[in-house]
Amino acid sequence: MTALQKEVLRIAFFALALTVFLSSVSSGVVLNFVMMALYAALLAQAWNILGGYGGQFSFGHALFFGTGAYMQAIAQMQGGLNPWLALPLSALASAGVGLFVGALSFRYGLKGSYFALVTLAFAEVFRIVALSVPFTGAGVGLMVPLREGFANMQFGSRRGYAFLILALVVLALSVSCWLQHSRFGAYLQAVRDNEDAARASGVNPFRIKLGAIALSGAFMGAGGAFYVQVFQYLDPGIAYGSHTSVEALVGAIVGGMGTLWGPVLGALALHALADLTRNLFGQLPGINMVIYGTVLVLMIMFAPRGLSGAGKSLRSLWKGRSP
Repeated sequence: MTALQKEVLRIAFFALALTVFLSSVSSGVVLNFVMMALYAALLAQAWNILGGYGGQFSFGHALFFGTGAYMQAIAQMQGGLNPWLALPLSALASAGVGLFVGALSFRYGLKGSYFALVTLAFAEVFRIVALSVPFTGAGVGLMVPLREGFANMQFGSRRGYAFLILALVVLALSVSCWLQHSRFGAYLQAVRDNEDAARASGVNPFRIKLGAIALSGAFMGAGGAFYVQVFQYLDPGIAYGSHTSVEALVGAIVGGMGTLWGPVLGALALHALADLTRNLFGQLPGINMVIYGTVLVLMIMFAPRGLSGAGKSLRSLWKGRSP
């Protein structure tokens, strides 16, 4: 059995196990936890496509999240479009924004901290624009009407939303699996490791990075569309706020960048930690961001491979300290 077939089986088992679990559990608290953990995993997986496999660190992935979220809301409220049809349009809109930002950034060779700051700046520009134009609701925001039913992608319980986000996560895992075993993915990782050597080998880094940012933006936009359907409210602060970018990048880094299951592990661990700290220190605003920052620093210092490679990191640390 090839490595690709093994990964496909793992993804299928993951989907089947969670489907059985979601079908059997009745606790609303548990369903909500699983739903939000999978939502965080989707954002982390989206960031991982560009930041992990492509090596292009972004501090402004909320740019794609907000674009997808607004497209989902506006398509329903002002365009009269069915939410199921609006969802792929949201992903396409975010991919288009990714192509636009990538074309401007990669054309001029921006990478590293410069690219990270450019994405952060674009997210802030889009937030200011959303605060000013009427079709986004400006500072008031948009409230999606409640029309409960499968046809309107509004479910009576968290179980329906959990199945929806599970499908999106499985799709993101499948794309990441393809990246690990496809020629495009090999080119992308070659550009990440050494862009000059990849170019000398005949790879076009500009096109490869454009494809990666479009894929990453599409999944981030799908996450934004999902958010709108669940919470039915959106404003510029939610859409383009830095907290979404932080959640995406920290989940991927903590779990393990450039790995298939790392973002899922990181999102699960961070969401469990966030719930725990919220219950213990709920009266302290912003404590979850403090915890995220602390965990990120500790992971970079002692387990740079993330949770998925914690065993190797600990062995390396032990060998480094041994005589």
